Amino acid sequence: MSPDAVAVIGGTGAAGFGLAARWAAAGLEVIVGSRDSGRAEEAAGRLRSLIPDALARGLTNTDAAASAPAVVVAVPYAGQATIYKSVAEHVPGDAVVIDCTVPLAASVGGKAAHVLGVWEGSAAQQGAARLPEGVRLCAAFHSLSASALAEVGTPCEGDVLVCGPKSAHGTVRDLVEAIPDLRYVNAGPLENARYVEPLTALLIGINRRYKTDRAGLRITGI
Repeated sequence: MSPDAVAVIGGTGAAGFGLAARWAAAGLEVIVGSRDSGRAEEAAGRLRSLIPDALARGLTNTDAAASAPAVVVAVPYAGQATIYKSVAEHVPGDAVVIDCTVPLAASVGGKAAHVLGVWEGSAAQQGAARLPEGVRLCAAFHSLSASALAEVGTPCEGDVLVCGPKSAHGTVRDLVEAIPDLRYVNAGPLENARYVEPLTALLIGINRRYKTDRAGLRITGI
């Protein structure tokens, strides 16, 4: 069943705000989550200014996580574990969580970002391990440009590789296809997130070399 509302934990950041903007433009209700409710409502206000008909509101992370059938976590890796610990008990048991986290070390002195090792295998698996049993988590949206997402009047093209349990893929597919010019690609079980997440580091390097911020992915032959 297609979700009519989506909570974006980390919706005040670049990637989270860009996703929230696209879904608001598609007519979904968007709940922006932040540790600070004032910052969350400020971001929701920006969405309403950017998209006049937007159904957007801002809440604390815990309240946002409890308010929608789909919960997107778009936060830096350094804060991911803390975020999951704070929201885990508030996520509805039948919700689908979508993790966009990439375990990257910050680029220093112009050097390329590099992927950090994660004990559980991937950032998404680390997040899933901190949720109550029965809550379904998928990994997705790692290859999208935050700046391109935020420009709602401009097409955001590419494929979105989705890893996770089969029962959750339908919800994530609906969210992907709610954004024009994006295509859902089934990338298998959650364990495959360990291969998908590092692609972000590859795209960062391509962006740097080609002096752009729009590099994405396209899977051919399907």
